[in-house]
Formats: sequence, structure tokens, C-alpha cells
Amino acid sequence: MNSTEKNINLPGLLNLFVVYIVWGSTYLAIRVAVQEDGGFAPFILGFSRVIVAGTLLILWGVLRKERLKPNRQETITLVVSGLTLWVGGNGLVSWAEQRANSGLAALIIAATPIWVAIVEAMIDRKLPTLRMTAALLIGFGGIAVLTTPTLRQGVRADIISIVAILLAGLSWGIGSVVQSRRPVALTSVVSAGYQQLIGAIGFGFVILLLGETWSMPSPGVWLAWGYLVIFGSLFAFTAFIRALNLLPTKIVMTYPYVNPVIAVFLGWLILKEAVTPWTLAGAALVLLGVAGVFYERARLERAHAGG
Repeated sequence: MNSTEKNINLPGLLNLFVVYIVWGSTYLAIRVAVQEDGGFAPFILGFSRVIVAGTLLILWGVLRKERLKPNRQETITLVVSGLTLWVGGNGLVSWAEQRANSGLAALIIAATPIWVAIVEAMIDRKLPTLRMTAALLIGFGGIAVLTTPTLRQGVRADIISIVAILLAGLSWGIGSVVQSRRPVALTSVVSAGYQQLIGAIGFGFVILLLGETWSMPSPGVWLAWGYLVIFGSLFAFTAFIRALNLLPTKIVMTYPYVNPVIAVFLGWLILKEAVTPWTLAGAALVLLGVAGVFYERARLERAHAGG
């Protein structure tokens, strides 16, 4: 069944709702998990999260007797995507959230489709269309608005955190392009398991490089860690795959618009993070830019399909 034959249905919407809530709340969980008092070191958090989740996913693939051995090209794809999505993407966000608000991190990461469009244009050596350029400028304008209060304060550590989140978005963009252009014939569960285990290896090297050390986290931090592993890496991922199987793709791909809204709301509600006019204006511009990128990409695909 292709996406045009799928109708909106309750089971699909329930799975999509899980993706909305859980992936939107992971930014809050990361912020709690890397807090200064009793928290994980950020890359140790990443390592411990993916080594457990990746192992469980591979074991699930073994129990289901799915194909486990990737070929050479698939191995390259898994290595590159595993490192860019997990170490470069998730790892840098975790590091930045030692100081940055969870809502701000989510809003900047929401611009990942903009990075994807730029990476694809560079690979294809094609200038973006005027509409795409306008969407990119609007999105980056939103990032500028979001980060203006931090930049005006001039606190070096906070500025570095913003740069880290921007680099995380770029890394996610690169990983997304690699994964979409070099598809892997393994099942989604096995692919995700390998990506997370490869990410664990990358995290291990970074931990050694930075000299991060282990200290026993507080009970609340362990709860956040468990939430990230069980719900963020396992349940929400499974729900995402099911939603793709049950709903039209264009409906499922609304999650980049909803996740940052959930993250900002939870950060305000639970961690008392400030929501200022700068936040609202920047969020509106980022989401408008992302919507423009999706719209222009869909328009170009329709034009190409029509000959």
C-alpha cells in the first residue's frame, strides 16, 4: 500500500500522538539528565542511552529472525548516519543543554529540514529556487531572533551552547541526507539498532577524548535516563514506524512542527523556562521557514513527476 492509498485512522493517529508527545518531551528529559547537581556527563548520557537501546533493538531483530548482516555499502551508511545522528546530533544537544533551555534547543533543532535542503543543494551542485531561498532565509531569520537575547548578554558559555546546537542541527541534516540517499535494506528496527551501537562507539571515543568521568546520578536523573531509553529510543521509534505504515506520509511528517511546541510548553511548565516575545517570534519564523522548505520540495517533486 502506498501513501496515497492510506486513510486517516485512529490507530495511526494514536501512534503519531505518541511521537508528538514523547519526542517533544525528550529535550526536557535531556535537560534533567545533564543537570549540574547529580546529572550525567553529556556524552556518558549518550553512550549509556544508545548502548542499551541499540542492544535491545538488535536482540529484537534476532528474535524475529530478521536479516542482520549489512553489505559493504550498507555498513558505510550505518556508520556515517549513526555517528552524525547520534554523536554529532544528539550528543551536541545533550552537551549544550547543560546550559541552554530545552525549549530553545528544540526550536533550533526544528530547523533541521533547512539544513537538509542546504546539504542537498551542495551535493547536487544546484542553486536553490527563489522560493526555497526565501524559506531558508526565513528559517535562519527565526534562529537569529531566537538567539538574539543570548547573544546580547554576551556570556561566552551560553554562546558556545548555541553554536553547539546549530552544529547538532547540521549534523542531523547530514545524517538524514546520507540515510535517505543511501538506503539500507535491513529492517528499520535492525538499522536503528546498528546506528545506536555505532553511536555508542563514537560516544566512547569522545568520552575518552574529553576525559568525562562517571559519578552516580540522582534518582530523578535515573528516571530521566530511563524515559529517554524506554520511551525516546524504543517506544516512540516503534510508534513512528507504525504511523508511517498506517497514515499518509505527509500527515506523519507534521511531527517537526509539533515537537518544538511540546518542548517549549513542557520546559515552561516543569522547569519554569522563560517564554518571551523573542521565543514566540523566532519559533513562528523557524516553523514558517520549515513549512516553506516542505512546500517547495513537494512542488518540485510534483513538477518532476509531471514531466
